[in-house]
Amino acid sequence: MKRKTIIDCDPGIDDSLALILALSSDDIEVLGITIVSGNTPVQMGFENAKKVLKHMQRLDIPIYIGAAVPLTKDYVNALDTHGKDGLGESFLPDVDGYLQDKDAVSFLIETLKKEHCSVIALGPLTNIAQVIMKDPTAFACIDQLISMGGNFRSHGNCSPVAEYNYWEDPDSAALVFQYLAKIQKQIHMIGLDVTRKIVLTPNLLSYIEHLHSYHGTFIKQITKFYFKFHWEWEHIIGCVINDPLAMAFYIQPQICTGFAAYVEIVTDGAARGQSIVDEYGFYKKKANAYVYHQVDTFAFYHLFFERLFQCSKAEIAYLDKLIVKE
Repeated sequence: MKRKTIIDCDPGIDDSLALILALSSDDIEVLGITIVSGNTPVQMGFENAKKVLKHMQRLDIPIYIGAAVPLTKDYVNALDTHGKDGLGESFLPDVDGYLQDKDAVSFLIETLKKEHCSVIALGPLTNIAQVIMKDPTAFACIDQLISMGGNFRSHGNCSPVAEYNYWEDPDSAALVFQYLAKIQKQIHMIGLDVTRKIVLTPNLLSYIEHLHSYHGTFIKQITKFYFKFHWEWEHIIGCVINDPLAMAFYIQPQICTGFAAYVEIVTDGAARGQSIVDEYGFYKKKANAYVYHQVDTFAFYHLFFERLFQCSKAEIAYLDKLIVKE
């Protein structure tokens, strides 16, 4: 049975790879894609999502435009990381039209109250927070809420302590975590502790091109800029692909391991966006999150390659020789 899913994202290079993974998975039914400002301004994210859907020949899936700015903070894009077009300066042809008659938050509220579905949030949590503000009963209907965001023991990627999605709109992230505590539900936090271990290296990219020239050409186009950025800023030969891990976790939860804990998000000051994880129960509050801190890198890449490229056992066996594990 297919699992009904809404993907809330800010495409973005790694968001695009996560979308490709979802759309290559027969056990996932993507009801819609909602766009939030984050890596890219919301209109650019909308255009990029259309490009991915065109590549996947899935323009039947609706895309809804959501929040253009964070709840209270000034918007700061991540085009320095993702390129001027948000897709690694691939400058792929635009896809005309496709504008829906409702916004992302309206779609989320309507769908969550009607369908038993999960939400995979790959960007700032602005759209999700607005659902709480407008119709908290709809938010409570979410089956699973998975967020690529935050960090536990790993350092930040936009400040010493903060991951970008939660730093970009800390007020929305804080509201979501606070409301989850109120209704005694948990978010699955796929943070930098695990996503940093998922590195697309040059040898893996070459293998992708060998296995599947159609996807390989597309992935190479959008990640070339990403490779350059990671070398200049982090001295990584390859690029960290954060968002596909959140999608892979949704498909195969045993890929990541972690623990339940109470988490709060700092909204201001030098620690803006930091996810404070009460690992030892200092606050004596019930867990509002599952915090993941370990990942099976081999299992992730097995899933990624099997879903996208329909690899044989022999091809998967060769893949293991190419994976660099920290």
